[in-house]
Amino acid sequence: MRMPPLVPGSLAIVVVMLTALVLFRSPPTSHTDVAVADLDEAGDTRDRGFWNEEDWSIFETKVSWALGQGLDTLSVGAVMAKIGRSFVGTAYVPGTLEVEGPESLVINFRGLDCVTFVENVFAMSRFVRAAGAGTLLGDRKSAEDFYESILSEHRYRNGQVNGYASRLHYFSDWVGDNHRRGLVRDISRELHGIVDTEAVDFMSTHTDAYAQLVDMSNISLIKGTEERLSAADRVYLPEDRINEVVQEIHDGDIIAATSTLAGLDVAHTGLALWIDGTLHLLHAPLVGEAVQISETSLAERINKIEGQDGIIIARPQDQPRREATSAREG
Repeated sequence: MRMPPLVPGSLAIVVVMLTALVLFRSPPTSHTDVAVADLDEAGDTRDRGFWNEEDWSIFETKVSWALGQGLDTLSVGAVMAKIGRSFVGTAYVPGTLEVEGPESLVINFRGLDCVTFVENVFAMSRFVRAAGAGTLLGDRKSAEDFYESILSEHRYRNGQVNGYASRLHYFSDWVGDNHRRGLVRDISRELHGIVDTEAVDFMSTHTDAYAQLVDMSNISLIKGTEERLSAADRVYLPEDRINEVVQEIHDGDIIAATSTLAGLDVAHTGLALWIDGTLHLLHAPLVGEAVQISETSLAERINKIEGQDGIIIARPQDQPRREATSAREG
């Protein structure tokens, strides 16, 4: 990808820090969102999320609505497009995953950034499509447990919460890990994308932007991830070729806008959404402060933003329907 122009003086520091704060979910200004390690009745310590009443109400309302609309009969991508639209107007809130204490799953539907929007819409859509979802919704704890198991599959390497570095911080890593496990299919290569040869090292070269990177073991693990990503064939579709393949992009496809900032792979994420024959981006942008649908087409939006130069396209996969039971049974 092309490199950005140099920014002189202290402004360069501001640009770098702002990118870190916005794109990588920097520490929040409050501690409204917390996550805890739950000790169940059998004495088994598990990393799980904390649900407040508003989170549960949002979840229950959206899942009930989706089931009532028969969305469970649609492809997962189609469900994502519809559930994603139901989040329009939800506040943009960065940093919700950065909480004090050991890494654990965060549940928050009240405020979303561009990545947590994609993750939660994907996980909620898979919950809706699971066999017996309507029945499970009547058992709050079991429904919460089942949703957590799905969300963890998307957010963490191999679907397992195992410390800060197990979270898929770089979105090209997110796509690759979810692709490897059959949750999405990266179709960027199929659409004749090109290989991104730029090194990935933003986090390890800006450790002061991440509270968890005061721990040298975390830095070492993050560097290992960066080295692997830098050596991999990360394929993206350049911005000037998006219109050539736009008809191959489906509702609900996950769109990752590639970054021109040195060391950073992806600048923004969202969902593909067709409206009246035009492909738009359904996303949670910093500008606008809420989940919204892009006013312009996806191609126009990418082309006019200097810090973005192409897209990665990941298609959610229709897996065999899971049985909607508590992930903690047995």
